[in-house]
Amino acid sequence: MAPSDDSATLAPVVRRAGARPRPEGRGWGREVPLAVLAVAAFVSSVLALSQTEKLLVLSVGGSLMSLALWFGALRYLRPMRRARLGALFAAVADEDPAPCFGSDRDGRVIYRNRAAAARFGFDLPQGGRAGGEAAAAAFGGLFADPGAAIERMGRRARDSGSAQEDTVTRHGHLRLRAHRVEGGGVLWRLDDLGAARPDAAAELPRLSLSAAGGVLAINPALRQLLGGRPRKADEISAELPLRPGEENEILTASGPVRCFVAEVGGKGRSDDRRELFVLPVAPTQSASHDAAAFEALPVPLMRLTPRAAVIAVNAAARLVMGDVAPGTRLSDLLEGLGRPVNDWVADACAGRTESRPEVMRLRTREDEVFLQVTLRRMVEQGRMELIAVLNDATQLKQLEAQFIQSQKMEAVGQLAGGVAHDFNNLLTAISGHCDLLMLRHDRSAPDYGDLEQIRQNANRAAALVRQLLAYSRKQTMNPEVLDLRDTLSDLTHLLNRLVGERISLSLVHDPDLHRIRADKRQIEQVIMNLVVNARDAMPSGGEIRIETRNFSLAGDMHRDRATVPAGEYVEVSVSDAGTGIAPEVLPKIFEPFFTTKHLGEGTGLGLSTVYGIVKQTGGYIFCDSVPGQGTRFWFLLPTYLALETLAPGLSPPEAVPLPSESPASVLLVEDEAAVRAFAARALKLRGYDVVEAEDGEEALEILSDPTLHFDIFVTDVVMPGLDGPSWVAEAMKTRPDTAVVFMSGYAEDAFRDGWPAIRASAFLPKPFSLGDLVETVQRTAGRVPA
Repeated sequence: MAPSDDSATLAPVVRRAGARPRPEGRGWGREVPLAVLAVAAFVSSVLALSQTEKLLVLSVGGSLMSLALWFGALRYLRPMRRARLGALFAAVADEDPAPCFGSDRDGRVIYRNRAAAARFGFDLPQGGRAGGEAAAAAFGGLFADPGAAIERMGRRARDSGSAQEDTVTRHGHLRLRAHRVEGGGVLWRLDDLGAARPDAAAELPRLSLSAAGGVLAINPALRQLLGGRPRKADEISAELPLRPGEENEILTASGPVRCFVAEVGGKGRSDDRRELFVLPVAPTQSASHDAAAFEALPVPLMRLTPRAAVIAVNAAARLVMGDVAPGTRLSDLLEGLGRPVNDWVADACAGRTESRPEVMRLRTREDEVFLQVTLRRMVEQGRMELIAVLNDATQLKQLEAQFIQSQKMEAVGQLAGGVAHDFNNLLTAISGHCDLLMLRHDRSAPDYGDLEQIRQNANRAAALVRQLLAYSRKQTMNPEVLDLRDTLSDLTHLLNRLVGERISLSLVHDPDLHRIRADKRQIEQVIMNLVVNARDAMPSGGEIRIETRNFSLAGDMHRDRATVPAGEYVEVSVSDAGTGIAPEVLPKIFEPFFTTKHLGEGTGLGLSTVYGIVKQTGGYIFCDSVPGQGTRFWFLLPTYLALETLAPGLSPPEAVPLPSESPASVLLVEDEAAVRAFAARALKLRGYDVVEAEDGEEALEILSDPTLHFDIFVTDVVMPGLDGPSWVAEAMKTRPDTAVVFMSGYAEDAFRDGWPAIRASAFLPKPFSLGDLVETVQRTAGRVPA
């Protein structure tokens, strides 16, 4: 077999390495000097004058003699080990048709089979020693950096048992395999893939690049295209790094040429090499893009460069976006990603977005338009492009905004209710202790006026808290059956004073108007707030019209974010001819603290209070407004019969009279110390015997004493640990006839379902005065203390 060009490259290296092999296993080398020193030490020990010196020299001589024997054994054993390893290599690979080499644990080549000798010009005996040259020298013509490659593959073979790497040479595609054998040796096998498996791709221009940009190998096709063998990537292209999947400008022998670059197995390789094909693009290549078809597609589409610049926009996209000039940056058209648009486009080019759509707002429209954009990669005339598929997501975004708005309103309502509950505790303590002080002062006292101011301001604060509770729908209600015609007639005088002389007020009623069940004071507050808003919307005067009528729904009505169930309702509307409400403001008018008035002209709680009262009454409120023409607020309340069917028996049961032969005893349970102190003093001043507890657990511990008797429990509802209804339910198991007064800053309906079955019970809303507390306790217990 004639040696190949590869053997011509390797033969001089191998001959130089194996021409004069260093003899092993012959001569004494280091052992002779050691033996001479050992004999000299022994003779000296005999001639020594003292016994100590004899022992010392004899010890040194013995050590030297041992070292000499050890080195001699190693020198004779190493050839034996290599001979056994060479025999093992010969038994495995002597008849293998592929060139095979064997190296020992030191990386020295000690074996070549017949195929290797024939391929590289050697005729070594079977199992013979090959001169002991380094394995890297045997493959110097196959790798650009043979030392690193052999070291890398040898390490992997010793660790995992085998390793392989492919390389492209000027003679074809070669594969080098390394297998670990017993004794620490490595068997190397070289396969010629080009000869064994012809592949058309082997003739395509191809190169291997290192992570640092060095050229590891190129095939003859690429060498011919470039006109030589480059050392670094910047000698191949000025546009670095080379971009797989698109055209790159390659510096060829005839000048720059546009070439399509494809990467082979880039993500699956265990090392840092890159295998690239470089395919020249014919300059007469026709464009595959059909501009007419792109323009006529009914789907909104855009073509983009990898740098997020617009190439073209079809007709369907222009209907949504308007005219877009080529070269316009995508970030100038869309916003809302939360990160740079260029980064999103770069991810799409690299295939990292997995075609995930993004919803963004269109910048080129005055109204809010949202688009769902999906990016797809494509190659057009060898260049990477992106196709943006657009879908109108405006309705989807509006639904999302409505859902978020409802969640926000609910969260603010919970916050308002919690704040109002804490304020009611504070106001109860303030107004209660103020009442206690006023009991000790008559009207002629100098401090009486100051106390009266404290009480009045506490009442004003309580009114503000009621607005918060109304918004959160936890305000205390006193429902009654109402005819809105009578309610509005009683309110007309106050409303005329509110609107002033330049505004006229008109009322129109349905003659057969149904009755409703609601809190009269709250309904009056709703009407007054709406009338005040209508007045403020007409600074030049006008007419405010209040109308009532029966409203019947045969099926569910969907309006804004609400669904009104079928049934009988009473509709109340308040209309004006004022400035109107802007469309962008309209969805926010019922939010707490939102106002379009100047600083100091409004708190932003008016419409939110209206909303809370209507919702707590079981109704629905809506607003229709046209800027410059006026506004109409209208709300629906269930008729009395419908409400009676849904929620019968809301009033608490009547009290059971008790005999009054002894002072009435009260168990007072309240976690707020200031409120507990005021309530205890107030009841003691009225002759009650009072025992205090700060929570439900302490109350049950007190009741565990059977000798204690209580006529009435006065308890807060919301407390840490056991709440009021929970501990009362437990106490009723042994004291079923005890009356109960529940106190709370929340509405009665907020915990009505948790009430135990009590014959005599009442609800006292916070904040309450001294008189309210005493009157409620007396009425519920059914007796006046002695």
